[in-house]
Amino acid sequence: MDYMKEFKDISAEEAVILWQASRLSLSKSYEKAPEILKVHGSVIGTLGNFSASIGKAKSKKTFNVSAIVAAALKNGTVLRYVAELSDGKRKVLYVDTEQSPYHCLKVMKRILRMADLPDDRDNENLEFLALRKYTPEQRIKIVEQAIYNTPDIGLVIIDGIRDMVYDINSPGESTRIISKLMQWTDDRQIHIHTILHQNKGDENARGHIGTELNNKAETVLLVEKDKSNGDISSVSAMHIRAMDFEPFAFRINDSALPELIEGYKTESRKPGRPEEEKFDPYRHITEQQHRIALEAVFGLKEEYGYKELEDALIKSYTSIGVKLNHQKAVPLITMLRNKRMIVQENGRKYTFMPDFHY
Repeated sequence: MDYMKEFKDISAEEAVILWQASRLSLSKSYEKAPEILKVHGSVIGTLGNFSASIGKAKSKKTFNVSAIVAAALKNGTVLRYVAELSDGKRKVLYVDTEQSPYHCLKVMKRILRMADLPDDRDNENLEFLALRKYTPEQRIKIVEQAIYNTPDIGLVIIDGIRDMVYDINSPGESTRIISKLMQWTDDRQIHIHTILHQNKGDENARGHIGTELNNKAETVLLVEKDKSNGDISSVSAMHIRAMDFEPFAFRINDSALPELIEGYKTESRKPGRPEEEKFDPYRHITEQQHRIALEAVFGLKEEYGYKELEDALIKSYTSIGVKLNHQKAVPLITMLRNKRMIVQENGRKYTFMPDFHY
């Protein structure tokens, strides 16, 4: 297929140039990535990186991302999102791959209303592309041209990253589009936020591209319907490199705009005797305990399949005083993946990331 053309070999001379350009030196200083998106003081987006929102169908992912864009246009706060874009990075590019121009226009008007801007005329800081009718290959080329030729661009939304590939389970295509995101964000020093559906049967992002997003994204936001009230959607950090934030929730008001629900709690207390506190591997196990156990496990082998990893973790954590069983090992592995302490590569193999951010 055409996408394989980009995986071309380079000459030895080109490799030497890239090698020299990639070397770090303690004699040089390197700037910290500018922080442009926050929730409750927690950084969810920086220039030079990308993030994602995932959720089931009808969980109101697009409404949530509309709030992010509105905050960027306002350079202020919308829902719990706080945007801080510097001069020269104020322009937002919104790419929709799924909806018709008619429905895209409704999203565009909603964003402008949320940002307290006129919705009867174009805004100089918002460019909206409706790419439903194009092929994945054409979409990639259109987006690339827009990113490299739009002055003052700071934030890019790709609503429907799944439609940038032909096969959502193709390792080659998934690697290619994620590499594109990393290239675009680094070259243009922008932030890209993508949207992807979850699997129907579990909470994982869909397909091989979902695995790649979890492994490489700066932040992965989870948007889901409240279990007791389907009109409410909650937002939490499924994976975040920075400090985690308290989940928040919103509903759609009479003006068809997302509205923050103050004082929202993710779990309501049930009557009767208090339930035993749910096992939380992040709060109930220290960073040092995680590191000791993981170094012991991966000191024996460099990579594991899921079942053998589960068995090895139970044995290792138990040896340092953390009693685990198979039921507790499941959320442990999920947490280790979300915090990118371990990553899934080579199909189903898991490897250790010793330089993890806790």
